[in-house]
Amino acid sequence: MSSPPPPAAPPTPIEDYAVLGDSRTAALVSRTGSIDWLCLPALDSPSCFANLLGTPEHGRWLLTAPDATDVTRAYDGGSFVLTTEYTTATGRARVTEWMPMEDERADVLRRIEGLEGTVAFHHELAIRFGYGTVVPWVRRTEDPGGVAVIRAVAGPDALTLHGDRLPRATGTHHEDDFEVRGGERLQFSLTWTPSWADGPEALPADDYLGATTGIWDAWASACEYRGPHADVVKRSLLVLRLLTNDETGGIAAAATTSLPEEFGGVRNWDYRYCWLRDAALTLEALLDFGYREEADGWRSWLLRAVAGDYEDLQIMYRIDGGRDLPERELPHLPGYAASTPVRIGNGAVGQVQNDVLGEVMVALDQAREAGLVETEDSWSLQVHLVQDMLDRWRGPDHGIWEIRGEKQHFTQSKVMCWAAVDRAIRGVEVHGLPGPIEQWRAARDEIRADVLAHGYDPDANTFTQHYGSTEVDASLLQLLQVGFLPADDPRIVGTVTRIDADLADGPHVMRYHTATGVDGLPAGEHHFYACSFWLVDALARIGRADEAAARMTALVATVNDLGLLAEEYDPVNTRFAGNFPQALSHLALVRAAYTLEALS
Repeated sequence: MSSPPPPAAPPTPIEDYAVLGDSRTAALVSRTGSIDWLCLPALDSPSCFANLLGTPEHGRWLLTAPDATDVTRAYDGGSFVLTTEYTTATGRARVTEWMPMEDERADVLRRIEGLEGTVAFHHELAIRFGYGTVVPWVRRTEDPGGVAVIRAVAGPDALTLHGDRLPRATGTHHEDDFEVRGGERLQFSLTWTPSWADGPEALPADDYLGATTGIWDAWASACEYRGPHADVVKRSLLVLRLLTNDETGGIAAAATTSLPEEFGGVRNWDYRYCWLRDAALTLEALLDFGYREEADGWRSWLLRAVAGDYEDLQIMYRIDGGRDLPERELPHLPGYAASTPVRIGNGAVGQVQNDVLGEVMVALDQAREAGLVETEDSWSLQVHLVQDMLDRWRGPDHGIWEIRGEKQHFTQSKVMCWAAVDRAIRGVEVHGLPGPIEQWRAARDEIRADVLAHGYDPDANTFTQHYGSTEVDASLLQLLQVGFLPADDPRIVGTVTRIDADLADGPHVMRYHTATGVDGLPAGEHHFYACSFWLVDALARIGRADEAAARMTALVATVNDLGLLAEEYDPVNTRFAGNFPQALSHLALVRAAYTLEALS
């Protein structure tokens, strides 16, 4: 009888990861030096390292001091250049790793520096293209300059490893063990190229380290926020910039796929795409802090993505504006903490989500207020999208949370339709843009009356999750954010109070009660960071500023040691859940901080 397989090692906690990035893709690096997730050359490309969702056999790049008794790490200033110091019984060493910002290549650079004594290091490289399915052809060869390299090729992809000391083949891995003494330095770089192109030469690391740090620091220094939690706010803004693609202007919702909302559950989604809603909310957060260039880039991306087909607006696109992102499962990957299925693509792309245009119009209105000049094409797009929305707002939809159950008349969706028309009206009234103003005013009044008649429960003095429901939903906090009613309106105060009573556990807030079955999925998930920060914002707006500030402090205390947030938080086990780092979490944090500072 064969012996049972050994139990799977517990996964690295999500909060123990750092993120590296070059605003085209991103890598997740564990506290112990393992790059467990990397998609090249773009964020939504297939991965070459997928240990995050599987095992080392699905690909990783490990560079670590296995005997370390203490590990500390930090980003260099306002950059995503990560430094990790390893202390052992015999010495101390530093690893610096980054993705260069100033070139068109896709590189990851890692440098080891001996600080004192002697430190033993272990180096392991296992490249697996195609989300861990493809073992490449790997050989030692030379780059165009005659320098020895390891080159891995499979299909359209090639990775080239330069290094002062290259690891040796061990089965389908490459491994090496060595010591670094005080004053010694070793450099490694891994570069993606198309498989048909010549292998690259190594970058001059010193030049690119300084340039990369300088680019990030220059961007961060433009933020003049000096209010509470300034370091965390600036890091959150940097995460939003990291998830904004330099070339296309598309803004990703997160850097990963299939990190579970419920450990061992099925709520595992691919967030490496550009949701119009999340991107619009990201723009609002960046605009609050004075960043306009990203708004211009994303508006251009939107024009290209929609491409004149106003009636076929998708709620999400690929980072380059592509429309095709079918959802499929990867059964060969066991999933993070055995959470299956692992998915790539996202089936929500075909959903009806009537709230989306509201977020887009609110963001573009804010961009106009910040001085971004409308072009004839950009305003024409908005007019056509609003006119199309007026033909369908009365219907049910899948809502902001992308339910996979029966469509409903979600109250938040109706209100965001109201917001879309309201911001279009502002475009005419405030900015002198052309539009059917009387028709829009009548539509705005009609939508508002419909919401007040069907989305509000006068007995409970609260707005409801959807028409005919008695449940509340944290998305109702957006009624306050978009100005549907003033902050002191009893109906708004009642809704905020009910959400706090029904969905909050201290500062941590659930999206809604999943046990109702409204989303068509098994019940169970953790508290949602964005909703928690939305409640901070709402409490401050309705006059409970001291309470809001206390909750903000409690929430900020849960960021990881690098200032990063996942999608959700498990307060019982004090751990992250969901995809990471998550734009919605970070943008909600900075907007809550902005509100608290503005009202203080």
